[in-house]
Amino acid sequence: MKSGSAADGSYGSSAYLVDDEGALLGFEQIGGVTGGRGVMGSSGAFTPEAVVGEEAAPTGATASGGQSIQLVDGVWTAAPATPDALPGDDGGDDGPGTPVPEDVTPIAAIQGPGDESPMQGETVKTRGVVTASYPSGGLNGYYVQTPGTGGAEDETPGASDGVFVYSPGTVADISIGDHLELTGVVSEHYGQTQISVSTAGVTSLDEAAEAVKPVEDVFPDDAAAREALEGMLLQPGGELTVADNYSTNTYGEVVLATGDGTLSQPTDVARPGSAEAGALEAENLRREVVLDDGASVNYLENDKDVPLPYVSNDAPVRVGAQASITSPVVLGFDHEKWRFQPTTRLTGDNAEAIQPASFSDTRTEAPEDIGGQVSLASFNVLNYFTTTGDQLSGCSYYDDRDGNPITVRSGCQARGAANAESLERQEAKIVTAINKLDASVVSLMEIENSSVFGEDRDAALGTLVKRLNGAAGTQKWDFVSSPAEVPAEEDVIRTALIYQPAEVAPQGDSTILDDQDAFSNAREPLSQAFAPKDESGEAEADKTFVTISNHFKSKGSGDGPGNVDNGDGQGNSNADRVKQAKSLVEFAGEQQKTADSDFVYMLGDFNSYTQEDPMQVFYEAGFKDVASEKTDKSTYVYQSRTGSLDHVLALD
Repeated sequence: MKSGSAADGSYGSSAYLVDDEGALLGFEQIGGVTGGRGVMGSSGAFTPEAVVGEEAAPTGATASGGQSIQLVDGVWTAAPATPDALPGDDGGDDGPGTPVPEDVTPIAAIQGPGDESPMQGETVKTRGVVTASYPSGGLNGYYVQTPGTGGAEDETPGASDGVFVYSPGTVADISIGDHLELTGVVSEHYGQTQISVSTAGVTSLDEAAEAVKPVEDVFPDDAAAREALEGMLLQPGGELTVADNYSTNTYGEVVLATGDGTLSQPTDVARPGSAEAGALEAENLRREVVLDDGASVNYLENDKDVPLPYVSNDAPVRVGAQASITSPVVLGFDHEKWRFQPTTRLTGDNAEAIQPASFSDTRTEAPEDIGGQVSLASFNVLNYFTTTGDQLSGCSYYDDRDGNPITVRSGCQARGAANAESLERQEAKIVTAINKLDASVVSLMEIENSSVFGEDRDAALGTLVKRLNGAAGTQKWDFVSSPAEVPAEEDVIRTALIYQPAEVAPQGDSTILDDQDAFSNAREPLSQAFAPKDESGEAEADKTFVTISNHFKSKGSGDGPGNVDNGDGQGNSNADRVKQAKSLVEFAGEQQKTADSDFVYMLGDFNSYTQEDPMQVFYEAGFKDVASEKTDKSTYVYQSRTGSLDHVLALD
């Protein structure tokens, strides 16, 4: 141990590692030490032994090779090395622990302790080991990390030791594990620090580099803690839950939530605009992280011949499933989202070998048996049209990846399948789902209003029931016929009711709520009373109940007072949905009186989350949301937030 006095009276201590013959094996400068002395072991690690004078005793910090030890606020702390060289030393390569040249900037200094690099716009030289590389898929670069960093101990608290290198000209020529010296310009790209490096700015180093270790810890929710890991190799632990898979077939990504449970839609839990709703959304933002595919392509527009990752018939990635990170990933940031990137581009072709995550299987063969004499359900058939697009003129289509037309996009009144082949696929899914649902009465939304095409209003509905019975092998289902009086103007989609004659019997005729003022931009509610059947098959008229099928105005558009999205979470057309709720309450009262029943059930898609204004109309009228009392499950995912737009409301 040799010390040199500094001008301010402190000591800049230098540790020399020598063998038994006195030959130099290594040298490190230890900055900021007052009266310090210690022992350098043969491994290259330095441990302080004592502090002379008035300083407190050291805490026993140990710096690994390539690091220094500093006395900060009376505590010995491992810190990045402040390299130097012995007089006369030529600075040659002596393997791990060799001093880094003074003109090389550590990655941690480039990243800095904040959200953005303090060196933006500057040309820097740095060194790192390649931890991930993306020669295809659009990222056009690779991640590098300071040798020897990672693991449980953070050598540079508050600043990351990894960084993305944007280098389209060199990415094809480097490999994971390469030790590189890089010269390029620092910038922020969609919130991620990167170094843009030309071909001339990359030098492959022959000297050995200490391996990078993944940080093995629970992935933090704190923004600063995540920032300190940006660009680094991670092996995240702790609970992770699938929050969204909407963009999986588009961008090959899966949204995850840290902890147990999905990301709740704030207005499904708390009143719109409330402090509670705001706090919940803030928590959602802290918990959210995207499991990505190491690419930026849109699979519906580009790379259509490349199989998608995270898509499987045998192991579907479903919202609410538990996710486990099974191999190291790199933490990236792009388009306002933290991202777990695989260490190389992931596709359906290589997923079996390199997919970095596994998912629990939450799919059940059939719904849970809830008991009771009668069961009610609602089901959106997603534009079930037996009038296909190719039967009309002017239709444009959504195509599949091979360019085949699948569903009608615009240009004609049909909204469903493009042709008979697509309709057959759609029917098969709907029929299987409804037969397994096996409810006594099912409210349907988005089924074709066949009168628009010059047919009987119930034509498409009758076809669906025929397909259901064919699959069931018996006359299991029937439908509620349209009433004699229907609204003069209707949408091309409608509500409907189907039921199992073995379990319930219709009482009286159906009725449609014809309120053009309230429902001019929505589907009119359809009401039908039923009586349950006893074990002998006799209808129990004294137990008659009223069902009403609903499909309110969506949140997607709106105009007029109260219908423009005001940012409180309720979206567009909130005032219209409130008007529809009030009209429905009045209608329900009339139908209850007609049926002479104590039981009224309103089912379907109200396009309103559980705590929003339209739902308050129902609660104030004496209805309760049955589902929210029976389960914490949700029916809808939008922008990675789960909630229920569909409800079963019962008169309390």
